[in-house]
Amino acid sequence: MTSTTSDEKATSCPLMAKSSRQRLVSKDGRSLMRTNAGHRETCLGALRDMWGTWLALRWRWVVLAFCSSFLLHWLVFAVLWYLLARLNGDLDVPDHDNPPPGHILCVKHVNGFTAAFSFALETQLTIGYGTMYPVADCPLAIALLALQMLLGLMLEAFITGAFVAKFSRPQKRCGGILFSPQALVCEVKGQRCLMFRVCNLLPRPLVDVCVSAVLYEERDHHIHQTAMDFTVDDLGSRPCPIFLSPLTFYHPLTPSSPLNSAFPPASQSHFELVVFLSASQESTGSAYHKRTSYLPEEIQYGSCFTKATTLHRKGRSKTESMLYFETLPCPLPNTHSIDAIEKDNVVVQINGEGSDQVE
Repeated sequence: MTSTTSDEKATSCPLMAKSSRQRLVSKDGRSLMRTNAGHRETCLGALRDMWGTWLALRWRWVVLAFCSSFLLHWLVFAVLWYLLARLNGDLDVPDHDNPPPGHILCVKHVNGFTAAFSFALETQLTIGYGTMYPVADCPLAIALLALQMLLGLMLEAFITGAFVAKFSRPQKRCGGILFSPQALVCEVKGQRCLMFRVCNLLPRPLVDVCVSAVLYEERDHHIHQTAMDFTVDDLGSRPCPIFLSPLTFYHPLTPSSPLNSAFPPASQSHFELVVFLSASQESTGSAYHKRTSYLPEEIQYGSCFTKATTLHRKGRSKTESMLYFETLPCPLPNTHSIDAIEKDNVVVQINGEGSDQVE
């Protein structure tokens, strides 16, 4: 009976079922959605957006592509220089310092493939020619030299720009921004609220901290998105002026809240709350972006965060900062008793005029 019920739930909510495996966004902010495009369409899309594909690669593949691209470039032009020397008859000249009368060499002392590879390497890296150098009286050598230099400069510009862009990606600079592993539901000033906490381990404080959230629910076999507002204390919609670790963000669970129908935890609704944080560095203006997600089982009811005290010393570790995410029990009022009291209140109207409240 249990397996049948779980199968029925998985069939009714195929996109949000088995949330531990099929969540939309991982806890560290990586998107886990996969398109249904075929292999051919995927490869064509990657070729059309080579820059985005390059930046999305892991560092191990970037380093491998860096080494492979230069080695391939040197190898291709080594073959071209070797073919030029063979077609020009330079390989048959025993002494390049004393060529036969009437024979014009294209590249001095390129008498084999190893020498051609070395010449292509020296040309690309501009480390200076020694005994091997192109002869000005050979137009094909000058043309091939110009082609190699142009393609080599383009390759170096692309590789250098890609490395700088990969180092400066906003999401990769946010390793020191930590979200609480779980969101909490408790009473704050008489209002039931959903809250999470963010800790900043970066050496410098951030400014203009903005947080937004989107609630993803499956409705009629498609994912429905609803915006949710989180605030710090009484700032409202204004951004937090400075990120002093840690910050606790609140969302009141009013009757108009999109999460109100998903609570209490006995509800069978499937949803995922994705939280987006953006900030900037005061000294450089660099942007920082971080995101995470919370599933229904990652929300604690009747708990609140412990009092946060900022450590004013250097060298805080992630283990120490996890103390900011410790929780305390915070009993929630019994909503069923409140509903019963409201049901006992009856309003009586006689002939449409006047009203008396009978309890």
